[in-house]
Amino acid sequence: MSGVNVSVEVPLENQVFEITYDGQEIQQPPLSMSENLSRLAQRIDFVGKDDEVGGRNNSGVAASAAGEPMDESSTSGGGTTQGNSEEQTFKTAPAWPWESARNKLQTALTELSVLGDIISIAQQKKYLVLDPVSAEPSDPKAGAVLIYKKRGLAAAAQVLISGSERLRTSMNEAKSKTSISSLPDFHIQLLRLRQNWRLRKVGNSILGDLSYRTAGSRFPQTGIFEVKKAEDAPDETDSVADEPPAPSSSGAASSSQHQQPPSTKPSSALKVIVPNELQGIAYIEVVIQKDQETLSFANIGLPSPSPAPLDAYWQQRLEAAQNVLFCKELFSVLAREAVALHSLPIPPLVVGSQITVTLFPGILLIISLCHSINGKTSTPPVTPKLDHNHVLEHSLHQLLREVHRSNSCIPLPHPASAPIGVSRKRRLAGPCAYDRQTLLTMTKKDGILEEIIKQSQHVVLRLRTMVVIDALSRDIKDPLIVAHWASLNAVTHTCVRLTLVSSGYDMGARTPLMIHVKEKSLKAILRDGKAIHLSYEPQEIRDLILAQIAIHQVMALQTLSKCMGWTVLSSNTHLGVGTCETIGNAAGCLLSSPNGKRQLAIRSSPQLYHCGIQVFIGYPPNSVVEGIGEIFDDQTSDLNQPSLDDGTTDFGSGIVYKSVKLDRLEGKHFLNKIEMLMAVLGDLE
Repeated sequence: MSGVNVSVEVPLENQVFEITYDGQEIQQPPLSMSENLSRLAQRIDFVGKDDEVGGRNNSGVAASAAGEPMDESSTSGGGTTQGNSEEQTFKTAPAWPWESARNKLQTALTELSVLGDIISIAQQKKYLVLDPVSAEPSDPKAGAVLIYKKRGLAAAAQVLISGSERLRTSMNEAKSKTSISSLPDFHIQLLRLRQNWRLRKVGNSILGDLSYRTAGSRFPQTGIFEVKKAEDAPDETDSVADEPPAPSSSGAASSSQHQQPPSTKPSSALKVIVPNELQGIAYIEVVIQKDQETLSFANIGLPSPSPAPLDAYWQQRLEAAQNVLFCKELFSVLAREAVALHSLPIPPLVVGSQITVTLFPGILLIISLCHSINGKTSTPPVTPKLDHNHVLEHSLHQLLREVHRSNSCIPLPHPASAPIGVSRKRRLAGPCAYDRQTLLTMTKKDGILEEIIKQSQHVVLRLRTMVVIDALSRDIKDPLIVAHWASLNAVTHTCVRLTLVSSGYDMGARTPLMIHVKEKSLKAILRDGKAIHLSYEPQEIRDLILAQIAIHQVMALQTLSKCMGWTVLSSNTHLGVGTCETIGNAAGCLLSSPNGKRQLAIRSSPQLYHCGIQVFIGYPPNSVVEGIGEIFDDQTSDLNQPSLDDGTTDFGSGIVYKSVKLDRLEGKHFLNKIEMLMAVLGDLE
């Protein structure tokens, strides 16, 4: 075994030069014979070998010249060294690798020093003067120059002619291809498809994804579709009909804002294959009903009244399929929250593809998922008289996007050792010393269904308030009710400013009233800044407005009396005497004429706004009232004990009060008539 020779050879594989991101190895190409020879020659030190030979010869000559004999040992030793040097094929390079660079730098420094000396001497002009050498002008040959120009122009013309020929050939080929087939290029269409949708290649197939997983969706249903060439894709007549039936007129009316004018379908070299569960059209219908009357409605995701056929443009088919996936995901989230919601007095009811929620007694919120493959929906769409509620539609989209964002955007830990997912408010809980109630409030978050329920309740309560205000504004002409709804509101909070104005007395007879409409309650801020909280019953806001109208008439009368010179003897916005009022309290005041001989007693009642205001004229029994006898009522009241006041002021004994019929007075409204009456009574003696 010891006598066996083992040969060691260089491996045939080349050295790896680079590894790309996809794992592909780029190998260094092998050296050629000349490159290999030069590499081996660089490793030989020819100078060192000559120095050793020269040194050895010099030592031998020196020894012979000195007459010293050379012994055999030295001779034999020299022979051994010579043999060893012959066996060595090359010698390694010098130990310092920068020696050649240093030598080159030193040579460059020497040359630069010499150049600097020459420039300094030439600048001083003391020892050396540099004069330009003028070259002898050569006689140009006009014939040769003309020949050169002709050749150059001919070469340029040849280049332009060859380029035009190539362009003409390519245009002819393109026209021939267009005449043969009207379909555009498959690869160009595939590039456009890739710019709008996510694609990946699996084997020999091209698959795409319609889901919202990259945005944070966790819906289990996949939206995988396949892309093929138009001539290679198989027919799928069994899944979707080629000719969808015409939609019903009611469906067209409910989705008029979503419809687009019919357009010609462009030809495409691509054909997309969508799963059966994502074909057709789908939309979510949100309806707020009271008995059989629709109060408000919204349709989410209704792009077109008919499904896209198989031969439709791929962009239309993919958008319709993604809309179906979006509607299914949204309804699944709403149904899951409805089953788990127990905070309402009446739990939501989920039956099939319909969710029913009770907002107020007798008012329901119905959320339905309508999905059709052949264009016929399972539930007929409603045709409400009201406009489409864009706020509910936008809120559903926004709330689902917020769920996706919370799933994808997780707060980073601060500091790095903290747990992942802690929000900024929770990080400040320790330094800010939040209590347990605050921490519980931070952890609670309403779902999509709860937000939609709150918004629906706000919509119903706002409609009720609008109906009450409009009805009172239509029925009551004195005073005028001016309502100004704020244009910028929250989805669950709306403000309306009511102004009670007497026509012709705008500066002095004006009563403001601010009403805040929330989800289940109303908040009214009166003229004096007092806040009154009301429930969702429309009768409460009606009674409040009627009470403010009664107070407005009394306050406006006091302002008018000051202008007419009358004296306000007594005024009270909440009378505790007289006829018991079913709603609120009556307001009244007692006025005295400038000469003190006549008095006016006014009583304004909230429930008698349609019959007018009660006005009484008081005068001494012995006095005679002439000229105004026709305005008195037949019934005469003896008010020796004043019943319009609280009884604290004595107006004198034996005063007779007579009721006045306001309809017999001249004037457009109450203040105008009272102004005429006060003017007449002030002139009587």
